[in-house]
Amino acid sequence: MTTARALWCVAPGRAEVRPGTTGEGVLIETLYSGISRGTERLVLEGRVPESEHDRMRGPAMEGAFPFPVKYGYSAVGRVAEGRLSGRTVFALHPHQASFRLPEEDLTPLPDGLPPARAVLGANMETALTLLWDSGAGPGDRIAVVGAGVVGALTGYLAARLPGADVTLVDTNPARATLAQVLSFAFAEPAGAPAECDVVLHLSATAAGLETAMGCAGTEATVVEGSWYGAGTVPAALGGAFHSRRLHIVGSQVGRIPAARGPRWTYARRRAKALDLLRDAALDALISGETDLADLPDVYGTILADPATLCHRIRYDTL
Repeated sequence: MTTARALWCVAPGRAEVRPGTTGEGVLIETLYSGISRGTERLVLEGRVPESEHDRMRGPAMEGAFPFPVKYGYSAVGRVAEGRLSGRTVFALHPHQASFRLPEEDLTPLPDGLPPARAVLGANMETALTLLWDSGAGPGDRIAVVGAGVVGALTGYLAARLPGADVTLVDTNPARATLAQVLSFAFAEPAGAPAECDVVLHLSATAAGLETAMGCAGTEATVVEGSWYGAGTVPAALGGAFHSRRLHIVGSQVGRIPAARGPRWTYARRRAKALDLLRDAALDALISGETDLADLPDVYGTILADPATLCHRIRYDTL
Protein backbone atom coordinates (compact mmCIF):
# COMPACT_ATOMS: atom_id res chain seq x y z
CA MET A 1 0.00 0.00 0.00
CA THR A 2 1.51 3.32 -1.08
CA THR A 3 1.14 6.62 0.76
CA ALA A 4 1.50 10.34 0.12
CA ARG A 5 1.65 13.42 2.32
CA ALA A 6 -1.81 14.47 3.50
CA LEU A 7 -3.41 16.86 5.97
CA TRP A 8 -4.92 15.20 9.04
CA CYS A 9 -7.04 16.73 11.80
CA VAL A 10 -5.67 14.98 14.87
CA ALA A 11 -7.23 16.80 17.85
CA PRO A 12 -9.44 19.83 18.48
CA GLY A 13 -7.72 22.76 16.77
CA ARG A 14 -4.66 20.72 15.72
CA ALA A 15 -3.66 19.46 12.27
CA GLU A 16 -0.59 17.61 11.00
CA VAL A 17 0.87 16.46 7.70
CA ARG A 18 0.95 12.66 7.88
CA PRO A 19 1.05 9.85 5.31
CA GLY A 20 -2.29 9.03 3.72
CA THR A 21 -3.01 5.97 1.60
CA THR A 22 -3.25 6.71 -2.10
CA GLY A 23 -6.09 4.27 -2.83
CA GLU A 24 -6.75 2.42 -6.07
CA GLY A 25 -7.17 3.58 -9.66
CA VAL A 26 -5.14 5.90 -11.86
CA LEU A 27 -2.52 8.15 -10.31
CA ILE A 28 -3.27 11.87 -9.92
CA GLU A 29 -0.55 14.32 -8.92
CA THR A 30 -2.27 17.11 -7.00
CA LEU A 31 -1.78 20.69 -8.14
CA TYR A 32 -4.19 22.47 -5.81
CA SER A 33 -6.93 21.74 -3.33
CA GLY A 34 -9.40 24.15 -1.79
CA ILE A 35 -10.38 24.58 1.85
CA SER A 36 -14.11 24.66 2.51
CA ARG A 37 -14.01 26.92 5.57
CA GLY A 38 -17.40 26.16 7.11
CA THR A 39 -17.32 22.37 6.99
CA GLU A 40 -13.61 21.99 7.69
CA ARG A 41 -13.82 24.27 10.69
CA LEU A 42 -16.45 21.99 12.23
CA VAL A 43 -14.24 18.98 11.50
CA LEU A 44 -11.13 20.59 13.03
CA GLU A 45 -13.09 21.59 16.14
CA GLY A 46 -14.54 18.08 16.52
CA ARG A 47 -18.09 19.35 16.06
CA VAL A 48 -19.43 16.78 13.61
CA PRO A 49 -22.50 15.36 15.41
CA GLU A 50 -22.25 11.67 16.25
CA SER A 51 -25.51 11.09 14.36
CA GLU A 52 -23.81 12.39 11.18
CA HIS A 53 -20.51 10.51 11.43
CA ASP A 54 -21.42 8.08 8.65
CA ARG A 55 -23.16 10.59 6.37
CA MET A 56 -20.29 13.07 6.72
CA ARG A 57 -17.65 10.64 5.52
CA GLY A 58 -16.21 12.14 2.36
CA PRO A 59 -14.87 10.26 -0.66
CA ALA A 60 -11.44 8.74 0.11
CA MET A 61 -11.61 9.96 3.71
CA GLU A 62 -9.41 8.07 6.19
CA GLY A 63 -9.77 7.76 9.92
CA ALA A 64 -13.00 8.31 11.81
CA PHE A 65 -14.75 11.25 13.42
CA PRO A 66 -13.93 12.97 15.60
CA PHE A 67 -10.15 12.29 15.30
CA PRO A 68 -7.82 11.52 13.64
CA VAL A 69 -9.35 12.14 10.23
CA LYS A 70 -8.08 12.95 6.73
CA TYR A 71 -10.72 15.26 5.28
CA GLY A 72 -11.44 17.60 2.36
CA TYR A 73 -13.27 17.33 -0.94
CA SER A 74 -11.99 19.73 -3.58
CA ALA A 75 -8.82 18.60 -5.37
CA VAL A 76 -7.39 19.47 -8.78
CA GLY A 77 -4.55 17.47 -10.26
CA ARG A 78 -2.82 16.10 -13.31
CA VAL A 79 -3.48 12.49 -14.33
CA ALA A 80 -0.19 10.57 -14.62
CA GLU A 81 -1.37 7.38 -16.35
CA GLY A 82 -4.22 5.73 -18.20
CA ARG A 83 -6.68 7.03 -20.77
CA LEU A 84 -6.70 10.54 -19.25
CA SER A 85 -2.91 10.78 -18.87
CA GLY A 86 -1.78 14.39 -19.04
CA ARG A 87 -5.28 15.82 -18.48
CA THR A 88 -6.04 18.15 -15.59
CA VAL A 89 -9.03 16.95 -13.58
CA PHE A 90 -11.24 17.80 -10.61
CA ALA A 91 -11.89 15.15 -7.96
CA LEU A 92 -13.59 14.85 -4.59
CA HIS A 93 -10.59 13.97 -2.43
CA PRO A 94 -8.97 15.13 0.84
CA HIS A 95 -5.93 17.41 0.89
CA GLN A 96 -3.16 15.07 -0.28
CA ALA A 97 -0.09 15.39 -2.53
CA SER A 98 -1.07 12.48 -4.79
CA PHE A 99 -3.82 9.88 -4.88
CA ARG A 100 -5.50 7.25 -7.00
CA LEU A 101 -9.13 7.11 -8.11
CA PRO A 102 -11.07 5.23 -10.79
CA GLU A 103 -11.26 7.22 -14.04
CA GLU A 104 -15.03 7.49 -13.73
CA ASP A 105 -14.56 9.56 -10.54
CA LEU A 106 -12.48 12.19 -12.36
CA THR A 107 -13.93 15.20 -14.16
CA PRO A 108 -11.67 16.78 -16.81
CA LEU A 109 -11.55 20.57 -16.62
CA PRO A 110 -13.32 22.35 -19.48
CA ASP A 111 -11.32 24.55 -21.84
CA GLY A 112 -10.83 28.00 -20.36
CA LEU A 113 -10.90 26.95 -16.68
CA PRO A 114 -7.50 27.40 -14.97
CA PRO A 115 -6.63 24.66 -12.44
CA ALA A 116 -6.08 27.30 -9.75
CA ARG A 117 -9.73 28.40 -10.01
CA ALA A 118 -11.15 24.90 -10.39
CA VAL A 119 -10.74 24.34 -6.61
CA LEU A 120 -14.11 26.14 -6.37
CA GLY A 121 -15.78 23.17 -8.10
CA ALA A 122 -17.38 21.62 -5.03
CA ASN A 123 -18.64 25.02 -3.85
CA MET A 124 -20.15 25.79 -7.25
CA GLU A 125 -21.86 22.41 -7.25
CA THR A 126 -23.42 23.30 -3.89
CA ALA A 127 -24.50 26.73 -5.17
CA LEU A 128 -26.14 25.19 -8.23
CA THR A 129 -28.07 22.76 -6.04
CA LEU A 130 -29.19 25.57 -3.73
CA LEU A 131 -30.54 27.58 -6.64
CA TRP A 132 -32.40 24.52 -7.94
CA ASP A 133 -33.92 23.92 -4.50
CA SER A 134 -34.99 27.57 -4.22
CA GLY A 135 -37.14 27.52 -7.34
CA ALA A 136 -35.88 31.03 -8.18
CA GLY A 137 -36.81 32.29 -11.62
CA PRO A 138 -36.48 35.26 -13.97
CA GLY A 139 -37.53 38.59 -12.50
CA ASP A 140 -37.50 37.38 -8.88
CA ARG A 141 -36.32 39.50 -5.98
CA ILE A 142 -33.69 37.29 -4.33
CA ALA A 143 -31.68 37.74 -1.11
CA VAL A 144 -28.65 35.64 -0.21
CA VAL A 145 -27.77 35.94 3.48
CA GLY A 146 -24.17 35.00 4.24
CA ALA A 147 -21.30 36.09 2.00
CA GLY A 148 -19.01 33.11 2.25
CA VAL A 149 -17.87 31.29 -0.88
CA VAL A 150 -21.11 29.34 -1.33
CA GLY A 151 -23.24 32.42 -0.65
CA ALA A 152 -21.27 34.48 -3.15
CA LEU A 153 -21.46 31.75 -5.80
CA THR A 154 -25.20 31.32 -5.22
CA GLY A 155 -25.68 35.05 -5.66
CA TYR A 156 -23.52 34.96 -8.79
CA LEU A 157 -25.74 32.28 -10.35
CA ALA A 158 -28.98 33.96 -9.25
CA ALA A 159 -27.89 37.30 -10.71
CA ARG A 160 -27.68 35.69 -14.12
CA LEU A 161 -31.38 34.85 -14.16
CA PRO A 162 -33.02 37.32 -16.59
CA GLY A 163 -34.34 40.35 -14.73
CA ALA A 164 -33.51 38.99 -11.28
CA ASP A 165 -32.84 41.53 -8.51
CA VAL A 166 -30.20 39.92 -6.26
CA THR A 167 -28.77 41.24 -2.98
CA LEU A 168 -25.99 39.65 -0.94
CA VAL A 169 -26.46 40.33 2.79
CA ASP A 170 -23.62 40.10 5.30
CA THR A 171 -22.41 41.71 8.53
CA ASN A 172 -18.97 42.35 6.99
CA PRO A 173 -19.14 45.60 4.98
CA ALA A 174 -15.97 44.60 3.10
CA ARG A 175 -18.05 42.01 1.24
CA ALA A 176 -19.60 44.90 -0.72
CA THR A 177 -16.49 44.89 -2.93
CA LEU A 178 -16.95 41.18 -3.65
CA ALA A 179 -20.61 41.72 -4.58
CA GLN A 180 -19.62 44.53 -6.92
CA VAL A 181 -17.03 42.34 -8.66
CA LEU A 182 -19.64 39.61 -9.12
CA SER A 183 -22.27 42.08 -10.38
CA PHE A 184 -25.02 42.14 -7.77
CA ALA A 185 -26.08 44.35 -4.86
CA PHE A 186 -24.90 44.24 -1.25
CA ALA A 187 -26.53 45.18 2.05
CA GLU A 188 -25.73 44.86 5.72
CA PRO A 189 -28.52 43.23 7.79
CA ALA A 190 -30.09 46.55 8.83
CA GLY A 191 -30.56 47.40 5.16
CA ALA A 192 -31.54 43.94 3.92
CA PRO A 193 -34.28 43.89 1.27
CA ALA A 194 -37.86 43.02 2.20
CA GLU A 195 -40.66 41.25 0.33
CA CYS A 196 -38.29 38.91 -1.48
CA ASP A 197 -39.61 36.04 -3.57
CA VAL A 198 -36.72 33.76 -2.61
CA VAL A 199 -34.22 33.93 0.26
CA LEU A 200 -31.19 31.68 0.62
CA HIS A 201 -29.59 31.47 4.06
CA LEU A 202 -25.90 30.53 4.26
CA SER A 203 -24.45 32.31 7.28
CA ALA A 204 -24.67 29.34 9.69
CA THR A 205 -25.84 31.69 12.46
CA ALA A 206 -29.17 32.12 14.23
CA ALA A 207 -29.01 35.88 13.60
CA GLY A 208 -28.53 35.25 9.90
CA LEU A 209 -31.52 32.92 9.79
CA GLU A 210 -33.66 35.57 11.49
CA THR A 211 -32.48 38.13 8.93
CA ALA A 212 -33.30 35.72 6.10
CA MET A 213 -36.82 35.15 7.35
CA GLY A 214 -37.30 38.90 7.69
CA CYS A 215 -36.40 39.32 4.01
CA ALA A 216 -39.10 36.91 2.84
CA GLY A 217 -42.40 38.13 1.41
CA THR A 218 -45.75 36.37 1.81
CA GLU A 219 -45.66 32.73 0.61
CA ALA A 220 -41.92 33.11 -0.14
CA THR A 221 -39.36 30.32 0.10
CA VAL A 222 -36.44 30.44 2.53
CA VAL A 223 -33.76 27.89 1.64
CA GLU A 224 -31.63 26.84 4.62
CA GLY A 225 -28.27 25.84 3.17
CA SER A 226 -26.13 26.30 6.30
CA TRP A 227 -24.66 23.35 8.16
CA TYR A 228 -24.40 24.07 11.87
CA GLY A 229 -22.75 20.90 13.15
CA ALA A 230 -23.48 19.86 16.72
CA GLY A 231 -26.00 21.82 18.74
CA THR A 232 -29.37 23.43 18.11
CA VAL A 233 -30.27 26.72 16.42
CA PRO A 234 -33.26 28.91 17.39
CA ALA A 235 -35.59 29.94 14.57
CA ALA A 236 -37.98 32.90 14.63
CA LEU A 237 -41.23 30.99 14.08
CA GLY A 238 -43.37 33.45 16.02
CA GLY A 239 -44.56 36.85 14.87
CA ALA A 240 -45.69 36.89 11.26
CA PHE A 241 -44.12 33.56 10.29
CA HIS A 242 -47.48 31.76 9.97
CA SER A 243 -49.52 34.67 8.67
CA ARG A 244 -46.99 35.13 5.87
CA ARG A 245 -47.11 31.38 5.20
CA LEU A 246 -43.36 31.12 4.73
CA HIS A 247 -41.81 27.96 3.29
CA ILE A 248 -38.51 26.74 4.78
CA VAL A 249 -36.63 24.30 2.56
CA GLY A 250 -33.56 22.30 3.53
CA SER A 251 -30.86 21.90 0.87
CA GLN A 252 -27.82 19.63 0.84
CA VAL A 253 -25.50 18.89 -2.07
CA GLY A 254 -25.34 15.18 -1.25
CA ARG A 255 -28.58 14.59 -3.18
CA ILE A 256 -29.86 15.64 -6.59
CA PRO A 257 -33.22 17.47 -6.16
CA ALA A 258 -36.07 15.08 -6.91
CA ALA A 259 -37.42 17.08 -9.85
CA ARG A 260 -34.08 16.72 -11.64
CA GLY A 261 -33.25 13.18 -10.56
CA PRO A 262 -34.60 11.47 -13.70
CA ARG A 263 -32.23 13.50 -15.92
CA TRP A 264 -29.29 14.73 -13.85
CA THR A 265 -26.49 12.51 -12.57
CA TYR A 266 -23.81 13.61 -10.11
CA ALA A 267 -21.31 13.53 -12.97
CA ARG A 268 -23.45 15.82 -15.11
CA ARG A 269 -23.92 18.27 -12.22
CA ARG A 270 -20.18 18.35 -11.45
CA ALA A 271 -19.28 18.95 -15.10
CA LYS A 272 -21.77 21.81 -15.29
CA ALA A 273 -20.42 23.33 -12.06
CA LEU A 274 -16.91 23.40 -13.52
CA ASP A 275 -18.20 24.91 -16.75
CA LEU A 276 -19.83 27.70 -14.73
CA LEU A 277 -16.44 28.61 -13.20
CA ARG A 278 -14.88 29.86 -16.44
CA ASP A 279 -15.52 33.53 -15.53
CA ALA A 280 -12.26 35.19 -14.39
CA ALA A 281 -14.26 37.41 -12.00
CA LEU A 282 -14.58 34.36 -9.73
CA ASP A 283 -10.87 34.59 -8.88
CA ALA A 284 -12.05 37.18 -6.33
CA LEU A 285 -13.21 34.23 -4.20
CA ILE A 286 -9.64 33.01 -3.63
CA SER A 287 -8.49 34.74 -0.45
CA GLY A 288 -5.07 33.13 0.04
CA GLU A 289 -2.72 30.28 -0.76
CA THR A 290 -0.43 28.10 1.39
CA ASP A 291 1.95 25.22 0.65
CA LEU A 292 0.86 21.89 2.11
CA ALA A 293 4.03 21.65 4.23
CA ASP A 294 3.24 24.96 5.94
CA LEU A 295 -0.48 24.36 6.39
CA PRO A 296 -0.62 22.75 9.87
CA ASP A 297 0.78 25.91 11.49
CA VAL A 298 -1.89 28.16 9.97
CA TYR A 299 -4.86 25.88 9.30
CA GLY A 300 -6.77 26.81 12.44
CA THR A 301 -6.14 30.52 11.87
CA ILE A 302 -7.37 30.29 8.27
CA LEU A 303 -10.57 28.54 9.35
CA ALA A 304 -11.24 30.96 12.23
CA ASP A 305 -10.69 34.12 10.17
CA PRO A 306 -14.06 35.50 8.99
CA ALA A 307 -12.26 37.21 6.09
CA THR A 308 -11.34 33.81 4.62
CA LEU A 309 -13.18 32.85 1.46
CA CYS A 310 -11.58 29.94 -0.43
CA HIS A 311 -8.04 29.37 0.80
CA ARG A 312 -6.08 27.38 -1.74
CA ILE A 313 -3.48 24.72 -0.91
CA ARG A 314 -0.52 24.47 -3.27
CA TYR A 315 1.49 21.29 -3.86
CA ASP A 316 5.08 20.91 -5.01
CA THR A 317 4.04 19.01 -8.15
CA LEU A 318 3.68 22.40 -9.90
